[in-house]
Parts: sequence; structure tokens; C-alpha cells
Amino acid sequence: MTFRWLKHYMPRSLYGRAALILILPVITLQLVVSVAFIQRHFEGVTRQMSNAAAREINLIVETVNLADDTTERASDLAFLSDVLNAGISYQDDSAIEDRRRWYDFSGIVIDRIFTTRIPGYRGIDLPDNDFVNVFVDSDLGLLKVQFDRRRVSASNPHQLLVSMVFFGGLMTLIAYFYLRNQLRPITRLSTAAEAFGKGRNIPYSPNGAIEVRAAGNAFLDMRSRIERQIEQRTMMLSGVSHDLRTPLTRLKLGLSLIEEEEAELLLQDVDEMERLLDVFLSFARDAKEGDPEEVDPFALVERIVQDSARSGHDVTLVSCEGSGVASFRVVGVRRAIENIIGNAVRYGSKAEVSIVMTDKYLRIRVEDDGPGIPEDAREEAQKPFTRLDPARNQNKGTGVGLGLAIAADVARAHGGVLRLGTSETLGGLRADIVIGR
Repeated sequence: MTFRWLKHYMPRSLYGRAALILILPVITLQLVVSVAFIQRHFEGVTRQMSNAAAREINLIVETVNLADDTTERASDLAFLSDVLNAGISYQDDSAIEDRRRWYDFSGIVIDRIFTTRIPGYRGIDLPDNDFVNVFVDSDLGLLKVQFDRRRVSASNPHQLLVSMVFFGGLMTLIAYFYLRNQLRPITRLSTAAEAFGKGRNIPYSPNGAIEVRAAGNAFLDMRSRIERQIEQRTMMLSGVSHDLRTPLTRLKLGLSLIEEEEAELLLQDVDEMERLLDVFLSFARDAKEGDPEEVDPFALVERIVQDSARSGHDVTLVSCEGSGVASFRVVGVRRAIENIIGNAVRYGSKAEVSIVMTDKYLRIRVEDDGPGIPEDAREEAQKPFTRLDPARNQNKGTGVGLGLAIAADVARAHGGVLRLGTSETLGGLRADIVIGR
């Protein structure tokens, strides 16, 4: 037996599920108690009291029928009226009123008992909770017997239900506030983890239950280890870059003493080594470089496109959808966009850039008319130092396989993703940087 169909109707949030776990048993308990009270206790008590009242009414009718004369009949009725505390009078048929309020459930039981236990029963009038008027036939005509409503049903039966609903609601409200305080540390932990995934480091201190504190401390330890690993990687590559620049400088000085024609190729190799060092260092620091700040992404992308166009590349900004500002690290995002545009114009002849911003995400798209990347190689292309010779001819550029890797790293550092596909307009590669807001 499976309950998968039930998942579509269940709340998805932790607050909703916790509230359901809290409220559902309370409501179920109240319904069970209400049904048991109404059907067994209240209805049973009403039935017993109605049977006793039916016997008294039968006694009145029998006394009227067996009396020898009018004087004896009047004396007996006065005695019974005083003893039974009931009003007894003769009525004509036009005085019969058979009515009951729609919410008077005990009146249904009373009417059913009187119908089966009182011979000559004609009807019952239940105008309020104070009196009951019963109409019954006798040998001398129609009798109207009036007595207190409390003799056939329990007084104020709703008090139990009202008290149960009131205190059940009160306890549920108190439990809800307590539960909210218990769930608040989990929400804070989730917010801190989500912010860290988007490249923001917000203050967080574990609190709440022991299990939540343990999860919070584990998150802080994990965040510290990740930050320390990133810092160590940056420091290592910075150290390597610094250490290698000194011998490279000496090589340049030594090559400057050699004739220009002989040293030209060697100087090119030295310049290439310096450029590679700069690229490696950029890969290590770009994702976490700078602090997140509120930026107009449309203005940023427009400036990047203008800078690329001034450099002699065929790059155009084709569309901008949405408005507003977004929070991200400007240096990292700019380098990621520049790398993708650089790849586009390196392997193709033109590139088109578009940007879309909604309430949930920011998407920056770059399309080119180059050879593109096969679908089965797109994930591999985002790994560092990956060079896809069949798809991206290395003779067309001097890359080291870090352009898309840097863009993917920057997107992940902002809680987003880099998506590669096929351009529908230009036929080449389509690269989307999607960042959640």
C-alpha cells in the first residue's frame, strides 16, 4: 500500500508539517469526544429522562380517563400538577403546535421517545430551553402538559463542547508559539547555509535544542574548513606565483643581454609563463574575491559588452528583461562574463549577450556562432584545465582550459550554476550564468 498520492495534499514547509502534526491529533480527539458524548452520554441521558417524563404523562392521562366525575377529576389533576410540578389544561385541536429549533438535537430524541411510549401522543412544542409542551389525547379531549425542559434533557449540554473547543484552541495556540520557537533555530541555520552557498557569510550562532545545536556547530566547522581550504589554495598559488616571478625576471634580464633575434622566441616563452601564472592565480581567487554588494547587473553587462566591442570584438547586447539590483561579487562575476565572451569571440566570429532578471534568479546568456561543444562533453568542459580539441580548435587560441572553469566556479560561489547548450539563433555555444536571488 502506498501513500504517494497523499504527498500532493500535504504541506511542504517544516512549519506546515509541524503544525499539522500538532493540530490534527487535537481536532481528531475533539471530534471523537464530541461524537461519543453526543451519541452515548448526552443522548442516553435524554432518553432516560424522556422515559420518566413519558410515564408521568401517561399517569396524568390515565387519571383523567379513570376519574368518576368532574370534581374528582379536577381534584386529581390539581394534585398531580402540584406533585409533578407540571401545568395541565384542556385544549382544542387548533392549539396543537409541533415545532422544534433546527439545532435542537435532543428534541429529536424526546419526540421519538414520546411517540413510542405515550398512547394518543399528538405532538410536542419545544420553543426554547425553558419549557416543553406536550399534546396528548384523552377520553375527555386534548390535554396540554407543560413542564420544565430540564426534566427531559440535561441543562446546558453545550458547556462541555464549548469548554473543550476553547481550551483545545488555547493549548494549540500555546503549543504553536512554543513549536515556532523550537523551529526558529532550524530556519536560521537554513538561512545561513543558503547564504553561504550564494557566497555570503552572515553571522550565525547555534542555539535551540541539542540536536539543532549539534547541526549548527557542524555547519560552522564545515564553513570554516571550506574557507580555510580556499584561503590556503589562494595563498599557495600566490606563493608559487611570487616565487616563480623572481627567476622569470632574472631570465628576462639575462635574455636582454642576448641579441634580439636570438632572444625573441625565449622572451615569448617567458611572457607565456607569466600569463599562465596570472591565469592560475585568477582561478584561485576570482570566486571569493571581494565582498558581495548591491549592483545593477544591466549596467555591469553593458559596460562589459562595450569594453569588448572597443577591443575589436563583434559583441552586442541583444536584450535586457527585468529591472532592479542584485547582490554578488562584482570582480568575480565580471571575470566570469569576460571569460565566456572571450571564448565566444575566440572560437567564433561574433557573440550576442542577453540578460534576464526576475524575483527568483538572474540569468546572463552569451551565444556565439562557433563550433559549440557536444552535449556529452559539456560537463567535462567546465572542469579546470580541460581543453576540448575536437570542439574548440586550440590553434584559434592560447587558452589553458580555465575560462569555463572560472565561470562555473564563480556561479557556484554565488549559489548558481553555469549551463551550456546550443544557441538557437547563432548555432554555436550558448552559455548561461544563472544566479539565485
